[in-house]
Amino acid sequence: MAPTDDDGRTAQDTSPIDTPPPAAPSAADAALRSARMPRWLPRAMVLALALVAAFQLGSWAFHQLTGLLINILIAFFLALAIEPAVSWMASRGMRRGFATFLVFLGLAIAVAGFVTLLGSMLAGQINKIVEDFPDYLDSVINWVNETFHSQVRRVDVQEGLLHSDWLRKYAQNSAAGVLDVSGQVLGGLFQLLTITLFAFYFAADGPRLRRTLCSVLPPARQAEVLRAWEIAVDKTGGYLYSRGVMALISGIAHYILLEALGVPYAPVLGVWVGLVSQFIPTIGTYLAGALPMLIAFTVNPLYAVWVLVFVVIYQQFENYMLQPKLTSKSVDIHPAVAFGSVIAGTALLGAVGALIAIPAVATLQAFLGAYVKRYDVTDDPRVHGHRRRGAGSPGLRTRVRRLIWQRPVEEPEESSV
Repeated sequence: MAPTDDDGRTAQDTSPIDTPPPAAPSAADAALRSARMPRWLPRAMVLALALVAAFQLGSWAFHQLTGLLINILIAFFLALAIEPAVSWMASRGMRRGFATFLVFLGLAIAVAGFVTLLGSMLAGQINKIVEDFPDYLDSVINWVNETFHSQVRRVDVQEGLLHSDWLRKYAQNSAAGVLDVSGQVLGGLFQLLTITLFAFYFAADGPRLRRTLCSVLPPARQAEVLRAWEIAVDKTGGYLYSRGVMALISGIAHYILLEALGVPYAPVLGVWVGLVSQFIPTIGTYLAGALPMLIAFTVNPLYAVWVLVFVVIYQQFENYMLQPKLTSKSVDIHPAVAFGSVIAGTALLGAVGALIAIPAVATLQAFLGAYVKRYDVTDDPRVHGHRRRGAGSPGLRTRVRRLIWQRPVEEPEESSV
């Protein structure tokens, strides 16, 4: 093939004399061409800036909506907990919305009655403590005077307290903190109302919610979603059942102790300890034990110490023996998994995570368990923790005896060259 130039013409058609040689590109043109921005670079920069802005906006929105999302999660698990009762009443011909209203009304009446009874008891005990405070102070002053041979008087103690800077600063801080406490109370009530409304809608419109969710999925996925929903209802109900059993055992145990010590309102205090310690995570145990200690202190200060010791011992028994066994039976998860899920839930979502960690992990484990293929385990002693010795291999005792009594073999000395 004949060589051609840039215009596609052959070398025979053109003469090197008629056509001038192409001029070499100058250094300025080469520098300008290399400094020119690629065409794809502006679009890539705009796309990168848009992705960064979208990520920042999404992160900001997520942090702003974290409280709402946690409330919705709590409401969802609350709706799962009351789902069996609502479905039972709806199967008897009652409208689902009205059935949900009756369940929430029953819960509200029970909580209001318990809080009213507990509040009246607590108010009476506080009045008794205030009335008997001078007698307690006199007994402490008499013990100090007899022990240390001092001349302390109650009038001097009262005047010192009334004119102390500590009391004045405490009063100022308490007055300034009233607004903060009021704001926290209003925020808690609004959060409770939000959770109740979402839980009511989830429970009352449960079938509609499931239909809406399944309408955007293929039939095979619909069956999986419905099975996961049923598993979540069963596991949440089992978890609440286990917490109820532990609350009953805890209430009876503390009632027996308080009744033996002669502490007033022992039945109410037993119910208080059982419910608060089981259904308020993280701080529920300490909050539940503080009130019986306070009431026991009004009877005898030594009784408060006994109550404290009993609360600590029972809490250890419940954490390491009672709770893992009940949780493993009712929710069907291993005690170590239950304990680890509570720790992980607390680290992720705080008290809310500790409350919903076990039913969430149990639901996930039961749902994924259907997709894990299992095989028959061979009948090997090592499966049961027994080591299988080889034929003719010495036992541990024989090897230790040989190691102790066998003399080291002396190495021959090297001959000098």
